[in-house]
Parts: sequence; structure tokens; C-alpha cells
Amino acid sequence: MFIQEHFNAGGSFCELYLLDFEGGFVVAGHDGPGHIGIGDRKPILRGMKLFHGKSGHGVSVEFSVKHGPVTMLGLTQTGDGRFKFVAAEGESIPGPILQIGNTNTRVKFGDMTPDEFGQAWTETGSTHHFALGVGHQLGKIEKLAKLLDIELAVVAR
Repeated sequence: MFIQEHFNAGGSFCELYLLDFEGGFVVAGHDGPGHIGIGDRKPILRGMKLFHGKSGHGVSVEFSVKHGPVTMLGLTQTGDGRFKFVAAEGESIPGPILQIGNTNTRVKFGDMTPDEFGQAWTETGSTHHFALGVGHQLGKIEKLAKLLDIELAVVAR
């Protein structure tokens, strides 16, 4: 999220929620940190009687990332303990989102099917959390990886 924010891309804390095989997209989202400045509309404050399986209740913020170009950026490590970036460019697409009080965004990755994308993302050794930012940011990520001498795995461009 820190890197995406410094690229003026926002950066919303995410994980892969689901793969929609019929619709041809994945849904990325998470509870917690979301950058409302990159939302597609005013966020909804959703009252939660049970706060995501935890005891107690509260209010959660729900929105989708603006429709258009987006970039996923994750950080993992290699077998020898070095940092590794994992990135993918896609498109945030319109459509209904899960009404669960979280950020969640429909993302399509060019001609890749959801299962092809999920398999390719997983094969990089990525962790399940990443930052979703607006715009295609791979050019900047490639330069940063080179400057920091960090391996970069690109899943979709």
C-alpha cells in the first residue's frame, strides 16, 4: 500500500475473494484499510451485527475501486530469503459487489481466464495479501525493483 500510495495509485489492502468463471473476472477485496480516494463512488458505511466472525459489532466501509486500469502489487520472499514483488495489471470492471462491508472490486486480466490468473499468481509464491491501486503501474514497479535489486514476477500486463 505504501508503494502504491507513493505512485499516486491509492492502494487498497486486498486478497483474492473469488474467481467468477462465468463472468471471467476475479473479485479482490478485504476488510480494513481501503483508500476511499480511489473508490468508484461515495463509500457505504455498513452496520455489522457480527463483525466478520469476531465477537462484537461495528461499522465497516464498503466500496469498489474506480473502474478502469488497476495494478495489483504484492510482496513475498524467495527461497533464499530475498524480497520479491509480484504484480499484475488489469481492469476494474463495473457490476454488483458483495454487500459485506468491505472493499471489493471486480478485476479482469486481459485474455486470461480467472483460473489461469489464479494459477499464475499462486505459482509466483505470492502471499495472499496485496495492494490494489488505480492505473497501470508496472513501468514504475519495474524501475523500483531494479533500483532496490528486488526480483519482480509479472503475472499479467
